[in-house]
Amino acid sequence: MQAYSAESQEILVDVSSEAPHVYHMRLNRPNRRNAITFELWGEMKTVVERLEHEPNCRVIVVSGNGDSFCSGIDLQDGLSNVITTMSNGELDVGRRGIALGRFLQVAQDGFNAIAKCQKPVIAAVHNHCIGVGAELIMACDIRIASQDANFSIKEVDVGLAPDVGALSRMQKIVGNDSWVREMCFTCRNFNAEEALRYGFISRIYPTAKETLDAATQLAKVISEKSPIAVQGTKVNLNYSRDHSDADGQLFVKAWNMGMLQSEDLVESAKAYMAKRKPLFKNV
Repeated sequence: MQAYSAESQEILVDVSSEAPHVYHMRLNRPNRRNAITFELWGEMKTVVERLEHEPNCRVIVVSGNGDSFCSGIDLQDGLSNVITTMSNGELDVGRRGIALGRFLQVAQDGFNAIAKCQKPVIAAVHNHCIGVGAELIMACDIRIASQDANFSIKEVDVGLAPDVGALSRMQKIVGNDSWVREMCFTCRNFNAEEALRYGFISRIYPTAKETLDAATQLAKVISEKSPIAVQGTKVNLNYSRDHSDADGQLFVKAWNMGMLQSEDLVESAKAYMAKRKPLFKNV
């Protein structure tokens, strides 16, 4: 499964199966340090939605080909349509605003597809993870990075408020409002050690290869669990994050009224008693 650029047939998102139930999604613009365009956002949404509905896929690993994970938005190629719209004198302010909103929706949908995907998504970060690159990994469930990783929330430096996830997700990930605001207001770089200290990532590895290997191994561990249980856990974690404790418990009760009837519960019990690994069907 590969996503191509409509204009150049360049593979923008390269997808492969790394293990029986683990799929690897690579940003594939290494000559531009995986800078993101609106076309790439659209392809990312398409790929993630396909993987969400692929029964054999249970966990997704996201990485970047080449020297960097993602250097941010492609200011040269990625904003040409936006600039054209903004300078269109034939449109009034309201119509230009609505047209710009459509572009922003494409960008948000690209990352929202990751956040909404019922299957766990693990980000394996190396070197640059800048601007929208950092916002991409905020949509992921687990974030690990190599020692050379460096991050920044860069949008204020280019004259806009972050609009593809940083302002709605970062506070919930980190839990330190003061630090989040410092990063968003100043746009300063922070390294892997600082990211780990504040909970932005969960692990650091010496090299990019070791980071990707660790992400793949972690994905394999998760993929051997009941997909009914894992996907239900993600859905309920996402719901409870945005609702009260009482609402979260009501939601998971209703969820498990159906999911407890799955054969996975019985298979887990049988495997435990027989001291063997459980075997679960695809979903």
